[in-house]
Amino acid sequence: MKPPLNPLLGKLAGYLQEQANAQRDAAVLRGGPVYDFGIGDPREPTPPFIREAFKAAVPEVSQYPSVSGIPALRKAIAGYLRRRFALSLDPDREILPCQGAKEALFHLPLAALDPARPLCWYPDPAYPVYERAILFAGATPRRLPLRAERGFLPDLDAVPAADWRRTSIVYDNYPHNPTGAGAPREHHEKLAALAKEHGFLLVCDEPYVDLYVHEPPHSALQVARENVLIVHSLSKRSGMTGYRSGFMAGEPDLIAQLREARANFGVAPQTMVQQAAVAAWSDEAHVEERRRVFADKRALILAHLRKLGLAVGGEGAFYLWVHVPAGETSDSYAARLGSRGILAVPGPNFGPSGAGFIRLAMVPTIEDCKKAISVWPT
Repeated sequence: MKPPLNPLLGKLAGYLQEQANAQRDAAVLRGGPVYDFGIGDPREPTPPFIREAFKAAVPEVSQYPSVSGIPALRKAIAGYLRRRFALSLDPDREILPCQGAKEALFHLPLAALDPARPLCWYPDPAYPVYERAILFAGATPRRLPLRAERGFLPDLDAVPAADWRRTSIVYDNYPHNPTGAGAPREHHEKLAALAKEHGFLLVCDEPYVDLYVHEPPHSALQVARENVLIVHSLSKRSGMTGYRSGFMAGEPDLIAQLREARANFGVAPQTMVQQAAVAAWSDEAHVEERRRVFADKRALILAHLRKLGLAVGGEGAFYLWVHVPAGETSDSYAARLGSRGILAVPGPNFGPSGAGFIRLAMVPTIEDCKKAISVWPT
């Protein structure tokens, strides 16, 4: 007999990033130029001062790191939150480092799910980790559809109060992946009020909050502190996707419970990565440069798409959410782009509400963006 496995494994489609990796590998094998707007993995080098901090921190004797993170990192994160959002947080009681946002988001329901309140909500379309975290934790996933006519904001009034009372977690993500949409403070004010009234945890995933084009987005912690947890990442902000480094911040009691739970998971960040993160969170100049680079690429592609008459959503600098041409589906348009070496992700890969769209990540260099435009199908 074969050993039993979680039946959920056979029901899930391939993970989005692995699908995109396979698409890229197939395109490379076909030969010719490949312009990969699919996987959100920036090509710009990790800044040298961050790499040097990592190398300098490689220890002679390697020992287990603490799940709490080193004090210098928590202090650097507190300094970032103070400079960026005018937030004053206790680095020892309100901040907890993690191995990137995805890791934190996935493990969260294992600590924060109340079986008596099985509902967990997530946006549709969305990064797949929310739904899969809910499913693997044995909870009941519920979608919050995001529509263009509502500016890709959920209709919170459409959720009955009885459902809110059965809710443990609501995942929120602005600036949003994949649509690039932003959210006004009123959105978070309403969500935070619902969280306080009905006693659920509002998890605000904010990895793109420093990659903006116009006004700097706010953090949900500026709106409310009670029942709110924010999750940040250095992946896009500082070009550290491979380092797997981020943090969570929230109320002291919540952070204490998460720290206790996470000690069971084996997810303490490596010390040399933490030292590199200290350098990254302490510097703003490299973030300004990266923001400019992504905004320049976005402006170039956006202008071309508008010239083609395509409707495009998104305020953030890292993604463009493109309505496919009339008569096309998300898959057919992505395939047509792929035939020219231009890789994009079909909208339904992010959920049913993504039908009729493709996502473009501003990953290729500015020169490759220009070359992609030159072969873009009309």
